[in-house]
Amino acid sequence: MAFLGIFGVLVVLAAIYGPHYWVGHTMRRHGAERPDFPGTGGDMAQHLIKRLELTGVGVEATEVGDHYDPETRMVRLSQANYNGASLTAVAVAAHEVGHALQHHRGERGLALRQKLVGLAMMTDRIASIFFLAAPVLAIVLRAPVALFGMALIGIGLLAIRIVVHLVTLPVEYDASFNKALPILREGGYLADQDLSGARSVLKAAALTYVAAALMSLLNLARWVRILR
Repeated sequence: MAFLGIFGVLVVLAAIYGPHYWVGHTMRRHGAERPDFPGTGGDMAQHLIKRLELTGVGVEATEVGDHYDPETRMVRLSQANYNGASLTAVAVAAHEVGHALQHHRGERGLALRQKLVGLAMMTDRIASIFFLAAPVLAIVLRAPVALFGMALIGIGLLAIRIVVHLVTLPVEYDASFNKALPILREGGYLADQDLSGARSVLKAAALTYVAAALMSLLNLARWVRILR
């Protein structure tokens, strides 16, 4: 029985951390500099923005991870991808420009994602207040039921973050495989032997939110265990 319990824990940890590890491993695997590439990820993003006529969209390096910001209409790439000339840099740049293209076309998926991200940020703050206030309220009211009730509300609010990550997956998939990959393939930006690697990188970019959802699930489970 003890063995089965340990095995079960290992399976759960593998299911949670596995995707996160795979995403990082895939990005690093294709992150070697390619002297045969004509430019960096930042150059690729700027070129695609111009080619696709995405008026008002800019590109800049960031320290907070690759993303597209619809509010400022800015493609932001990590320093490694902005300044690097690697397969990962080129594919990630195309992926983030894919989001800019979604925005330019007014696609509903991206708009919904932005609303949900804003909602998740708000519910995360409210959940933090609930978890801080629950023990104090329980002591003041001398009612364990109050602690349990507020904790349940806090857990429910944290669960919204998981839902948001999963709902955004189709948006990420579209940016990778309906936008970036056809652009890279049909534009002749990559040789045939590089397309398989680019596809892996784009899959990793799309699954980043799945890995984030599983990490959020682990955080949620930790709170549930604490409050039991």
